[in-house]
Amino acid sequence: MLFLLSVIVWLFVIAVVIYRELPLWLGSIIVLVAGWALGFISPALHSVFLWLPVVAILIVLNVPPLRSVLISARVKTKLATLLPPMSITEREALEAGTAWWDKELFSGKPDWKWFEQTALPTLTEREQSFLDNEVEDLCAMLDEWEIQHERKDLPPHVWQFLKEKGFFALIIPTEYGGLGFSAYAQSSAMTKLATRSITAGVTAMVPNSLGPGELLMHFGTDAQKQHWLPRLASGEEIPCFGLTGPEAGSDAGSIPDRGVVCYGEHEGQQVLGIRMSFAKRWITLAPVATVIGLAFKLFDPEHLLGDASKNEYGITCVLLPATHPGVEIGLRHNPSAPFMNGPVSGTDIFIPLDWIIGGAQMAGKGWRMLMHCLGAGRGISLPAVSTASSKVCYRAVGAFARIREQFHSPVGRFEGVQEATADIAATAYTLEAMRHWVTRGLVEGSPSVVTAIAKYHSTEMMRTAVDHAMDVMGGRGVQMGPRNPIVLAYQAVPIGITVEGANIMTRSLMIFGQGAMRCHPYLFDEYTLLAQPDNADTRARFDKIFFKHVGFTSSRFLRMFVLGLFGNIFAAAPPNASPFARKWCQQIDRFSSTLAVTADVGLVIMGGSLKVREMLSARLGDVLSQLFIASSIIKFHASLPADPINDLHAEYALRRAFVEAQRALIGFYENFPVRFFGWFLKHLAFPLRMPVKHATDQMTRDLGMAIMQPGSVRDAISECAYRTFDENDAQGRLELTFQLLHEVEPQLIVMRKAHRKGEIVGSNFDQQLIDAIQKGVIPAIDHHKLSEYERLRRECLYTDVFDFELKELRGRA
Repeated sequence: MLFLLSVIVWLFVIAVVIYRELPLWLGSIIVLVAGWALGFISPALHSVFLWLPVVAILIVLNVPPLRSVLISARVKTKLATLLPPMSITEREALEAGTAWWDKELFSGKPDWKWFEQTALPTLTEREQSFLDNEVEDLCAMLDEWEIQHERKDLPPHVWQFLKEKGFFALIIPTEYGGLGFSAYAQSSAMTKLATRSITAGVTAMVPNSLGPGELLMHFGTDAQKQHWLPRLASGEEIPCFGLTGPEAGSDAGSIPDRGVVCYGEHEGQQVLGIRMSFAKRWITLAPVATVIGLAFKLFDPEHLLGDASKNEYGITCVLLPATHPGVEIGLRHNPSAPFMNGPVSGTDIFIPLDWIIGGAQMAGKGWRMLMHCLGAGRGISLPAVSTASSKVCYRAVGAFARIREQFHSPVGRFEGVQEATADIAATAYTLEAMRHWVTRGLVEGSPSVVTAIAKYHSTEMMRTAVDHAMDVMGGRGVQMGPRNPIVLAYQAVPIGITVEGANIMTRSLMIFGQGAMRCHPYLFDEYTLLAQPDNADTRARFDKIFFKHVGFTSSRFLRMFVLGLFGNIFAAAPPNASPFARKWCQQIDRFSSTLAVTADVGLVIMGGSLKVREMLSARLGDVLSQLFIASSIIKFHASLPADPINDLHAEYALRRAFVEAQRALIGFYENFPVRFFGWFLKHLAFPLRMPVKHATDQMTRDLGMAIMQPGSVRDAISECAYRTFDENDAQGRLELTFQLLHEVEPQLIVMRKAHRKGEIVGSNFDQQLIDAIQKGVIPAIDHHKLSEYERLRRECLYTDVFDFELKELRGRA
């Protein structure tokens, strides 16, 4: 009995050493001392037959040359034959981006002290002024119905305003005439603009996202910056960038557009340059662009660039005027919103070599340049549009559900409607939270996995929110016309889903595919060493990294077991977290360990095949995404006033995120090809029950009611949103009516009670109101406000009516 107890204690000591991630030498000493000390309790532990293998194992583990020969060198050889080679574009994409909080989540042990100390971004006084003045003025100029269905374009005075006020130069430094705004300011401006007009929002976003401006800022030569950036900042030049084509979308490596280094004539002189042909499509701003950025594959068969070993340089980016001979531009595509979008093409065009962005030294480095810039832009532009749409849904549907009545009760009080409105409320809260947290990450670099998470989940949540909004508004949401505040956002949903990396590809390949490499503490370095020549140096470096990886996985395995068994008791959280934040941070801590172990087991067992088993890898990406989303919600919740409505929004959103993470993990385990490991991991992660439950029906009812009331969260959602109380505007009419309702609601309640009791009579509201005033049920002083409210309420329910050809607006019905 003493022997068994001693062995259990010894194993516990070993587990603590591994769990605490002590240095190998120190852990070995502790294990030896503990085993020897326990031998005095149970002499059997002093047996030479036990100690010989223990000492031998510890010697091997602590002597790197011996360890390498016996273990890691053999592992390296085996892995080199199992794992597929990494393509050049994959490597450049990984090297271009950075890692941020996503790396902590993937580590299995997030740094909560850092999380607590990292503040959300704020606007400078100059940035706030731009939102309050220039953006506000621009929004007031816009009529999205006119833009979409009459002009099919922005009005000329709006184009001029965009240029003059610097909307195309938000990211260009002030020394070149730009505004030099932060990522958060850019996101805030674009969000507010998109709440008024998606067409104007997209138009202003593109020059500040993946375009010539950002490429020049990061990679341009001094001469290129001095020439182009002031012109772009002033609006003298309108930029576009051509990447996609008929044969190349998300897979930019398959670009068929070619350029060959050769001599040719430019401005009357023979110069070294590139003769190129290209056919691009879906290029935003192309029909009105004056300067074009292009990505193509560069070849140098005559080795004119000086490198005799290179025939193909790869993807290269150039900048050329739209008026350059041979460029065909000006035609339009017809997306679901009428922003300028069209094809760009050219055949056998010659350009000088110094039109390569960054000069000849950047030949073949275009993919890395694009990934660097796209990684940042992807986290700003489309999440801004998605957040804007969710803000419109929150405010419009919240007001409509309160104003629209059925069976003498607001439709927002029906539980079926509350399921939809609660989800809209949680989505708007989540997207605003994620917008803050993602733009904070952009302060420190270009976290490509974070921005991929933001792009995919924000656009998907926008799709769901707008669908819910259409459900609640019913026929009012379906019928086209200037009275409908939702339908134009509904039409634009496919744009966000498709562009800047189609969502299917983003979820299936990018989030976990890049996340595993970029965020894992050892995997990318191991993969890099496997691709290098096998020699003593690479074997020694691989040995060091590999055994760190083994220690990491062992520690996280034990952590997963302990946290799965004991729940939040041993989970970490920020030192000064509130009780609300603490319990959810502890859940993130637990799920982080589960993700780390699950990903490592999947990679070890499936190797490179996990990459092509996209449904499995996408589920792991979903777990990482939901943990990031949950982190965003916690940070945003802490930034708002502490009140029950804030807690309600945050808890509903957090429960939704964790339920999605649980569903993804269960799906991974149940579909894992080696069923035993799937079963084992499932029961290791969730030995007792699912740790987080769905929001309760009562919580859904409460949130469905909260969206119909003024409050701190509604105010926070209204930040960076254009607000109007213009009765002639669809959104303004709802806002005005909603505001007036809360002034007259006490009198309305009195009137309805009196009518139910038969104390007042009348076949319609106006008759009941007159009778109520005559009988003293309500004061005469309230007559005007109540009458005005009823008039506005009816106006909110009317639908536009057109002539037979649907060309001319004739009225309402």
